[in-house]
Amino acid sequence: MPTPLPAPYFIAASAPAAAQVGLDPQALAGDDFVDVFTGNKVAVRSQPLSAVYSGHQFGVWAGQLGDGRAITLGDLPGPNGTMEVQLKGAGLTPYSRMGDGRAVLRSSIREFLCSEAMAALGIPTTRALMLTGSHQRVMRETVETAAVVTRMAPTFVRFGSFEHWHYRGKQDELRILADYVIKNWYPEFLGAANPYKELLAEVTRRTAHMIAGWQAVGFMHGVMNTDNMSILGLTLDYGPFGFMEAFDANHICNHTDQGGRYSYANQVPVGHWNCYALGNALLPLIGTPEDTEEALDVYRPAFGARLDELLHAKLGLFDARDEDSALFDDMFKLLQANHADFTLFFRRLGDLQREGGVEQDAPVRDLFIDREAFDAWAGRYRARLRLEDSSDELRRAAMHRTNPKYVLRNYLAQTAIEQAQNGDFSGVHKLLAVLERPFDEQPENESYAALPPDWAAHLEVSCSS
Repeated sequence: MPTPLPAPYFIAASAPAAAQVGLDPQALAGDDFVDVFTGNKVAVRSQPLSAVYSGHQFGVWAGQLGDGRAITLGDLPGPNGTMEVQLKGAGLTPYSRMGDGRAVLRSSIREFLCSEAMAALGIPTTRALMLTGSHQRVMRETVETAAVVTRMAPTFVRFGSFEHWHYRGKQDELRILADYVIKNWYPEFLGAANPYKELLAEVTRRTAHMIAGWQAVGFMHGVMNTDNMSILGLTLDYGPFGFMEAFDANHICNHTDQGGRYSYANQVPVGHWNCYALGNALLPLIGTPEDTEEALDVYRPAFGARLDELLHAKLGLFDARDEDSALFDDMFKLLQANHADFTLFFRRLGDLQREGGVEQDAPVRDLFIDREAFDAWAGRYRARLRLEDSSDELRRAAMHRTNPKYVLRNYLAQTAIEQAQNGDFSGVHKLLAVLERPFDEQPENESYAALPPDWAAHLEVSCSS
């Protein structure tokens, strides 16, 4: 059961998320919803539960983990199917270990905003319905105040849910869980010769597609432990995440990750490694290592094909040619050498004219220290555009539908957090509204697309929340 918080208050709600479960976002600010979605009141038909799972953390087997501070209230039907509704930070559970079962305002704002930002970017993700707070004090590195995020997903079953039963030798429970997942979310495999092999292959494929989406928008999860990997291929558990700014393929967004296991570049192989961990857990059901390996083999081609598709869209290329891979590779080398801003580069590249020159290129060209190197690459890009007789107007529109102008930069989140810690939630509301329309120009919000200020270089995020 949730543990009540004293004097809970409403902070924010997501209208798009509310629409997923047929709720009125305006009504969520009312006392009844605040009480239910803080954990101070349990709805009549709700039967709260927390789930046990285990997992590999930073590549090391960590044993039993579980929902230490997440409590599922039940299901709500919606236009796109049923969603589980879960409170994060609503108090102790049987799996809290040495924790207090609480979440703090700082990390809760980040999870709330990023869940909805990722959904607006078209990346598979859990959703955040609303955010409440309380003046109850919570100790982390410093004393902070408590908050609760109400988040939603068709299911919160994770890779670690399967690892838990496998490593305990509980094959009956392992099969029950796999059958439950197949019946509810992969029913097309019910009649397959080996439904567990098909399950692993599809989860692997979805994971590869999700991570290709991350790479394409410069998103870094920060803590890709197997207990943070969704069985539906959804981005799950927003902790020390970040969006790439000055491009560095080896960038580590999580201050806790001193070895760089979850750097931007490493997300791709770690995703594959995590699928292998799931495959190992499902091996008793699949039957043979050969069948398991065959299911896992879909990862590399699925990731490569999806990323190639996304990069063609990001560069406004409507057909694929053999020379494109070299153009893409050299683009990333150019970004790396100049540490150009990732989001602004792709957005401004959409304004490049096929027959333009140095003066017209200034907005994107000025992101590079080595202007001549950019000019050389831009010349090749223009030649490629001419090969398909690209229209500047059509290409610009297509690229602006693909390359966001607004992402949740750390400094934007930090500014909103500091305002909220002083009792002003207008920054959260404003940032949410901007991030719900990441591809729109929004000239009135131009400052939200600016390069980060100098003080942002000192921001650090970690696993402490």
